[in-house]
Amino acid sequence: MQLQQLTQLVVNPPPPAIPNTPPPPVPSPPVSPPPALPVRRTRPKLSCPPDFNGERHNGRVFLNSCSLYICLASEQFYDEQERILWALTFFKEGPATKWSENVFRQEADTGIFPIQTWGDFEQQFRLHFFPANAEADAINALEGTSYHQGNRIVNDYLDSVRGHLHSYP
Repeated sequence: MQLQQLTQLVVNPPPPAIPNTPPPPVPSPPVSPPPALPVRRTRPKLSCPPDFNGERHNGRVFLNSCSLYICLASEQFYDEQERILWALTFFKEGPATKWSENVFRQEADTGIFPIQTWGDFEQQFRLHFFPANAEADAINALEGTSYHQGNRIVNDYLDSVRGHLHSYP
């Protein structure tokens, strides 16, 4: 009987034994990256305008510096009056201080701040602190006998000439 069983096993082998192994793991869904944190944009550090003493030849530089700062940091100012008051904090000496004191005296006398908008401030500033006749000053400087290249290198001389040419509208 053993031979018959062996022959039977050779002709009809039993199915392979399945080991007791756990089923294959179910693939997990792809892991998405965590939500990106909002990118916090850093702002450049802004330089404040220089102190202003009221000298007319520095007026344009001061006003341009104020306007640039206000443009880049407009969220720092609640309204136009705050912009004007901020600019007046740089009026530290000379004619600028006198003009600023006059503005505040007018407010004390009338109860109304005399400069209502930034545009009004710019207009008043130009009137008081820009050269009275920049075009004539530039022409006189360029046509005068004392204005020449001298010991300056050409680029410095040209920069000076351009400065005079751009000092009037």
